Amino acid sequence: MTGHLVIVGAGIMGLAHALAGLRAGLRVTVVEREARANGASIRNFGFITVTGQEAGLVWRRAKRARDIWASVVGPAGIAIHQRGLLMVARRPEALAVLEEFRATEMGADCRILDRAGLAAAAPMFAGALVGALQSPHEIRVESRDAIPQLTAWLRSQGVRFIQRTAVRAVISGAIETTSERIVGDHIVVCPGPDLVTLFPDIIAGRQVTLCKLHMLRVANPGYILPAPVMSDLGLVRYLGYAMPSLPALRARLEAEQSAWLADGIHLIAVQGADGSLVVGDSHHYDPTPDPFQPEAVDRRMLAEFESVTGKPAPAVLERWIGVYPSGPDVAFTETPMPGVRLAMVTSGTGASTAFAIAEETIADMLGNPPPDHARLK
Repeated sequence: MTGHLVIVGAGIMGLAHALAGLRAGLRVTVVEREARANGASIRNFGFITVTGQEAGLVWRRAKRARDIWASVVGPAGIAIHQRGLLMVARRPEALAVLEEFRATEMGADCRILDRAGLAAAAPMFAGALVGALQSPHEIRVESRDAIPQLTAWLRSQGVRFIQRTAVRAVISGAIETTSERIVGDHIVVCPGPDLVTLFPDIIAGRQVTLCKLHMLRVANPGYILPAPVMSDLGLVRYLGYAMPSLPALRARLEAEQSAWLADGIHLIAVQGADGSLVVGDSHHYDPTPDPFQPEAVDRRMLAEFESVTGKPAPAVLERWIGVYPSGPDVAFTETPMPGVRLAMVTSGTGASTAFAIAEETIADMLGNPPPDHARLK
């Protein structure tokens, strides 16, 4: 071992740094205030999304993180439930965006499906759809299972987890918790939605607030999705689709679905081993999001799902909200003091990018060259 890495937070960012530290030969301790995973890291789709991520570093991070996920699912016993992405187009303007995206570097290995091709790939969908982009790049896990399984596997590899313990203070070389002082050569703070306990001035300077999202689990619809599904609304939310045709699509969406845009809704539908679907999501921003889940927002999400499938949505089995940090940066890492890093994803892309960000952080802390994906290209 070349040193002791202490990590604050056992969400996906903390776990990713634990894996990167372990692979770098460090002794790793993770301190977590909760008894088990309970936050945004399990309240999501488990959809490791490459296609549509912001061009450049974020897209390269997503590809690298996808590969790291693929390397750990087997040893950790994590099931991959779906692969790829079907981004369907309800409007000609959306198909134009997808065709332009397909012609970029990020569209490599994707293909455009016309109306007939989409009907063959997804016969359960509405005939009104005009086409789709089919991507092979994504994988999907069940987050509520995968995060505990990843935690258990890291523990079996020698990572020490200290749970139900809050961290009061961080200094170079040590952290102070509610139960003990822990000395470490390297310290990484992954606070998730806690914006005020550790390094609040840095977080405030980054203009970080919180985002609340709605998600639903609906009953087995009686068919198997060919891949996770997204639709037109996702094209205006995912930065990688910023193509020349996007303003025309945005204008039509503002005319036809302004309430959906106001609620930050875009469709993602993924399917579990039991056939049930997770459908979402919405986005509302506030430093202290309220805990309430208005039915009107859920109804709009389901209406978008119904517009894609052409069928009534199955019965809702579960509803929940998630809260994650959000800001003008997709993610950031700061050095508040020697030997300490503050690492946050502020865009809801933690499952898709955390493993790659962690590799960058650990390489930097150890004075090693940045990983290949992080070098300027």
